[in-house]
This record gives sequence, structure tokens and C-alpha cells, in this order.
Amino acid sequence: MSIPKDPMMLLSFVNTQLRDFYPSLTDFCKSNNLDAKQISEKLASIDYKYDASLNKFI
Repeated sequence: MSIPKDPMMLLSFVNTQLRDFYPSLTDFCKSNNLDAKQISEKLASIDYKYDASLNKFI
């Protein structure tokens, strides 16, 4: 799976995927062969962190 490189586009994409299809960031990453740490670091660069209780980056 190809994911957006721009952090704001990535944020929108990942949160939509989490909301619509996946119960957790781990499941999303496993299903799509992605690295959760890389996604989290990219989104941290725009001050977003994953909240597991809400299952989204806030």
C-alpha cells in the first residue's frame, strides 16, 4: 500500500482508515505491511499522537 508522504494528508488518510476499517493502529499496519513507528514519527512532526482509546491521531 502506498501512503501519502505529506503529513497532513497522511493524518487524514490514516484516521479515515482507522475509523472505517481497523480497530487499532497495529492492525492497520499489519494488514498493510506498514511501520507504525514511522507513521507515528511522521505525524508527531505536526504534533499529532496516536490515542489508542479513541483509535485515532489527535
